[in-house]
Amino acid sequence: MSVQVTFLGGLGEIGRNCAAVEIDGRIALIDCGLMFPDEHMLGVDLVLPDFSWLVERRDDVECVILTHGHEDHVGSLSYFLAEINVPVFGTELSVRLAASRVEENEIDAVFQPVPDNEWTEQGPFRFKLVPVAHSIPQGAAVALETPEGLIVHSGDFKLDPTPVDGRTTDLPTFAELGRQGVRLLLADSTNAEVSGFVPSESSLGHSLYDIIAESSGRVIAACFASHLHRVQQIVDAALDSGRKVAFLGRSMVRNVDIAQDLKVINVPQDSVVGIDDILEMKPRDVCVISTGSQGEPFAALSLMAAGEHRKVKLDEGDTVLISATPIPGNEKSVSQVINGLTRRGARVFHGRNANVHVSGHGSRDELLTFLNVVRPQAFVPVHGEYRHLRAHADLALAMNVPEVVVCEDGDAIVLDGKKTKVLRRAVPAGYVYLDGTGVGDVRTAIRDRRHLADDGVIVVTVGVDMQTGEVVHGPHLDSHGFMDEPEEILKAAQTEIIDMLGKGKTDADNCRRKIVQAVRTITRRETARRPVVIPVVLEF
Repeated sequence: MSVQVTFLGGLGEIGRNCAAVEIDGRIALIDCGLMFPDEHMLGVDLVLPDFSWLVERRDDVECVILTHGHEDHVGSLSYFLAEINVPVFGTELSVRLAASRVEENEIDAVFQPVPDNEWTEQGPFRFKLVPVAHSIPQGAAVALETPEGLIVHSGDFKLDPTPVDGRTTDLPTFAELGRQGVRLLLADSTNAEVSGFVPSESSLGHSLYDIIAESSGRVIAACFASHLHRVQQIVDAALDSGRKVAFLGRSMVRNVDIAQDLKVINVPQDSVVGIDDILEMKPRDVCVISTGSQGEPFAALSLMAAGEHRKVKLDEGDTVLISATPIPGNEKSVSQVINGLTRRGARVFHGRNANVHVSGHGSRDELLTFLNVVRPQAFVPVHGEYRHLRAHADLALAMNVPEVVVCEDGDAIVLDGKKTKVLRRAVPAGYVYLDGTGVGDVRTAIRDRRHLADDGVIVVTVGVDMQTGEVVHGPHLDSHGFMDEPEEILKAAQTEIIDMLGKGKTDADNCRRKIVQAVRTITRRETARRPVVIPVVLEF
C-alpha cells in the first residue's frame, strides 16, 4: 500500500509552505501558508499556493494540520477553506491565531486544538504534535503514522536550550520516534548554509534592555505580530526601564490579546496604554510596539518614516528598534524605511548594527543533531530556497541517510514498501497572486487572480499631452510572469501603443483603453497569451 506526499509550496522559496499527505485516497494538508510578493510583483499583495489539484479532489481532503501560527504556514487558510472546508488541527495558539484571520473573512470553519504528544485520529490519519522551539510559541513538528511507516515533518525549529517560555524542542520524543523507525523525514532547511548553532531567543534580553533604557526619547519597537516571544522580551525591557507600552497595528493588538488570553505571554494591564494616550505622556515614559518590520508601504513604521502617521511623529532623541530581518524580496523596502526614520532624527537599531534579532531556524550543527536523533530511512529537505535545500541534503548524505531527495514545488514522493519514488511535476504548483480586492470575498479573488498567475502582467507607463495627443514620456513597459524573454514582444507592443494613440485631443480614459487594446493585440498574436495589462497614464 503506497503513501504519497505532494509539495504545493515552500520548496525553492521562503513561504507558501504546504504539503499534502495521501493515505488510502484521503488527503491531509500539513500547513497552508502564503508568501509575500517581491518588488517585481507589481500590484500583488500576497502569493498563494495553487490549490487547483485539491479543488478537483475536494471530496478526498480530510483535514489541515498546522505546525505553527506564522503567516507563511497558515496565511492561505482563508482562501483554501473558502473552497474546501475541512477541520483544522494544531496547538492551541496556532489554531487561535489562524482562526482569527479566517473569521475576518467570514468563513465558518472547525478549529481543533491538540495537546502536545497526544495521538489524534481523523479519517485514516493518526498523528501527534511534538513540541519544537521556534520564534513563535507552541511550534510543533507533525508525526504521522502511515501504512508505510512514520512520516515526520519538523515544522520550523531550532534547538534553543533556553527559550523564553521554557518549551524546548522535544529531542527525547524525536529519539523515540527514531527508534521506532522513521520512514520519511521532512525538515526545515532555512539555515542549512549557516555553521554552528543559532543563539537562544532569550539571549536578546540584555541587549533590548540596554537600547530601551538608554533612549532619551520614545522607543518604537517593530517586529512581527506573531513573534510573541520577542514581544514579551520587549515588554519586559520596557517595564524594567520604567516605561509604559502601547501596541500599534491591528494584527499586533489582536495577537497580543489572544496570547494574553491563553497565558502564552504576560503583559500587566496597568502597564498598557492606548496609542492616543502617548500624546500626553513624556517621551521617556513610552515604548510603542508596532508592526511594519518588513517595510510594508502602509504599515505604521513606513508612515512614521514618511512623517505621515497620524499619532506618532518622530523627534530627535527617539529610538526605533527593528527586531526582525527582511524576508527575501523586502530588503529594499526595509532599507528605505530605515533611511526615512534616520532622516527624521531617530536612532535606528536593526539586525545589522545591533544584537536585536536571532533566527528561529536551526543552523547546520542543529540540523546535523536532529538528523542524528531521528535517523530517517528517507529524507526530503523542505522550507527554503533551492540552495538551502541542497545544502541540507548534503548534510543528510554526510550523515549516511540511505535515501536523500531534493524536491521542488509540484513534485511528489511515493513510499511503496522499500521503494521511494519521485514524481516530478506531479501537480500544478505555480503562484496564485492576490491583491486587496479579494479581502472579504476570497472565492472571487482566487478565481480572478489565477488568470494573472497563468499569463502574467504587463505595466505600461506613458505620458501624453492631452491637448495634442503627443506621447511626451515613454511608453515604458515592464512585465512579470509573462514570458522568460519578453523584450521583442514588449518592443513590438511599444510601437503598437504609439500607433494606436495617434494624434489629436484626448483624455486619460481613452488613452488607457487604447493602451490595453494595443498590448493585447500584440500579445495574442505573438504568444497566444492574455496577460493582465495595467496602463498608467501621466497627463501633460
